[in-house]
Amino acid sequence: MGIDQSLASREGKYLIFTLGKERYGLGILDVREIIGLMTIHELPQMPPFFKGVINLRDKVIPVMDMRGKFGMESAEYDSRTCIIVVEVSGLTGSRLIGIIVDAVSEVVIIKEQEVEDPPKFGSAADSQCLLGMAKLAEGVTILLDIDRLMHIQEAVLIGEAA
Repeated sequence: MGIDQSLASREGKYLIFTLGKERYGLGILDVREIIGLMTIHELPQMPPFFKGVINLRDKVIPVMDMRGKFGMESAEYDSRTCIIVVEVSGLTGSRLIGIIVDAVSEVVIIKEQEVEDPPKFGSAADSQCLLGMAKLAEGVTILLDIDRLMHIQEAVLIGEAA
């Protein structure tokens, strides 16, 4: 019996970060670096979750707040708040984007049998950025497809503005 290719790709190393009480995982291959909060330069007329841009070693990188992106209540930034710089692949090549998260906790290796498909609800767009739900000892961890998450309409606008 053949293995579905999309399922086979969920196994691997993930960087785990938290937003409130929820745990999320990003494929480690998409993560370029983790940095502390730094000066964010605001740009006019951007969606509320888009915080602006940072200058990281002479590269201008757009930054978004993941709490805002997911429609969560905003929280005060503290010493654990950080920016994960991810590489997003798109039609025009790849670009770096910073995402602000409450805290980064660990890197874990997730096996395919620990992952379930995300629940089907709402529009297809809502669930297409979810790779699956990993059932780990620390609790359920939501695995994100960062490329798809960033390609939903607003991110395209941000890319053009940045």
